[in-house]
Amino acid sequence: MARIVTYNVEWFDALFDDDGEMIEDGGWSGRHDVTRRGQLEALGIVFTALDADAIMVIEAPDDNRRRSTKRALEGFAYAVGLRARRALLGFRNATQQEIALLYNPDVFDAAHDPIGHETGKKGAQDAPRFDSVFRFDLDTDAAADLVTWSKPPLEVALTLKESGREVRLIGVHAKSKAPHGATNPQEIMRLAIENRRKQMAQCIWLRQRVDEHLIAGDSLIVMGDFNDGPGLDEYEKLFGRSGVEVVLGENGAAELFDPHAKLALGQRVGAMPTTARFWIHAERRYLQALLDYIMVSPDLMKPRPDWRIWHPFDDPVCYETLELREALLTASDHFPVSLEIDL
Repeated sequence: MARIVTYNVEWFDALFDDDGEMIEDGGWSGRHDVTRRGQLEALGIVFTALDADAIMVIEAPDDNRRRSTKRALEGFAYAVGLRARRALLGFRNATQQEIALLYNPDVFDAAHDPIGHETGKKGAQDAPRFDSVFRFDLDTDAAADLVTWSKPPLEVALTLKESGREVRLIGVHAKSKAPHGATNPQEIMRLAIENRRKQMAQCIWLRQRVDEHLIAGDSLIVMGDFNDGPGLDEYEKLFGRSGVEVVLGENGAAELFDPHAKLALGQRVGAMPTTARFWIHAERRYLQALLDYIMVSPDLMKPRPDWRIWHPFDDPVCYETLELREALLTASDHFPVSLEIDL
């Protein structure tokens, strides 16, 4: 039985120096009112409790000429004593928030294995490589939009050492729809719609890749932060559905499965699962949302996998374990989602 996790760690990068060493001091982290020492201690508790074989880290430490995602994550894993102690990075990005995989090298071999062809600035419509440009018309002007990923998805060929079975992983951090930088209602509306268009285009691009894998008969897990979900904002009606629905599969396409997404899609009102908790300063309250998913291909449903959101209030074990509950609240504004599966 393997445990595979997706976890968005808010500003993980701020906890390391340029040598990849953890900054365990009383200075402020990237999290509001949380010190670097406090966030690192909380993350150590959470990662230890997860005890995962593979963790897709969203907002992993930065990788550039001076900094190394691999060095930072592997140093953290060694200090905490994790089994998932080897780090894999895909395409770098310029946001200081990488997508990386921590995995147990005793159980898995893992390689960055991007699919698709490279494009020039003009792009292509047929699922190009995720560090390239996608052409797609999302409105009614008959002109193709040019779409890129600010954080290109991480495509992993994950191979079980014992059996040689390969499972494809795609780690995702889709475009945020928040209208950052807007100063008036008109600007808020314009940016919100523009961001949703970009997020939808990214999900259509991703679904094209999913189709390729399903046609090839690959075992596939798509996981990460989609910054989206059914019924999440009022602009969804302009597009007819959420990006999550597009990636899961629609209109007769072969479907991926995530039980939390299924519940949210089938119940637009009432209690729903949530994976993130944000403080809304203007309203002085917390907003909870379902943003993080682990979607699996139909063949991976056969061993009856089990999903879990490590929510500090909604999961009974997390709530009753005071140290873990407080650590989850301190470590990040997102909570881990795990998949227990017999591979």
